[in-house]
Amino acid sequence: MPALSETPERLPKTTRRLLLLAALGVASTLFAQFRIFGGGQIYVDPYTRTSREIGSRSVGTPEWANPVGFERDVFTFARLRYDTPGGIRAGGRGRGGWTTDLPDADLNLSYRLQQMTAMKVDPNGRIVRATDPELADYPFLFASAPGSLALTADELAALRAYLLNGGFMLMTDSWGDADANNVNRIFDQILPGSHFVELPIEHPLYRAVFNITEKAQVANIRIGMKIPGTRIEHRVLFDAKGRIMAMSLHNSDDSDGWEREGEDHDYFERYSEKIAYPLAINILLYQMTH
Repeated sequence: MPALSETPERLPKTTRRLLLLAALGVASTLFAQFRIFGGGQIYVDPYTRTSREIGSRSVGTPEWANPVGFERDVFTFARLRYDTPGGIRAGGRGRGGWTTDLPDADLNLSYRLQQMTAMKVDPNGRIVRATDPELADYPFLFASAPGSLALTADELAALRAYLLNGGFMLMTDSWGDADANNVNRIFDQILPGSHFVELPIEHPLYRAVFNITEKAQVANIRIGMKIPGTRIEHRVLFDAKGRIMAMSLHNSDDSDGWEREGEDHDYFERYSEKIAYPLAINILLYQMTH
């Protein structure tokens, strides 16, 4: 048997062929389980129900358990799955989609919420379609990369019922006019005549847990500020009673701050710890108590 230090060129031709076939077999298996599309998207099996079922795409995710008997009496981070036929969202590759930052963003934020507040949080998270009957069980719904959000007529109707019945939808990783216009278009179909407005920094949401005095951009960990100098917008949709039904963190990559917290200490201190987590925790605590 050849030594492990031998290079492929020095191995017998038959051995090299067997090694190549084995490598191709492993690669094809991994690709089938974890296909990566543009914009940070991955393939997720249609029957996947929780974020915990998907392997970490960063440095791993925390694990915890709730007291026996209270497994369901918890807050659950629910992520919206918005497939189009064929499994890839409308709008094309490279601009992100519903799987962007999944699963690390969901599980890291869930852990930090339990760590820094009195709330008990589901350690697995959920992945739901708008038409899933159990959507009503989750008052919080997260939609990644809403500039690429595309919904069927049934999904639009289901989200209309969800929001009007007290549900709240948070969106982030949204950039520029095209993404904002897509969000406006989708919500005009969900709730005809609705209009997003900018949430003033004086709103009590910004003091629900942490005292936030400015709207800051969370940079993408790979490319930094996507649009340097761009105004950060926290666009919200109110119902007739003044309740926030939907919120879009525009021109900021807040979910990268949740997902990538363990990859770089400077990034964690500058963006995760100071911007992404305080804002997300304020939003969640405010929404769950109003």
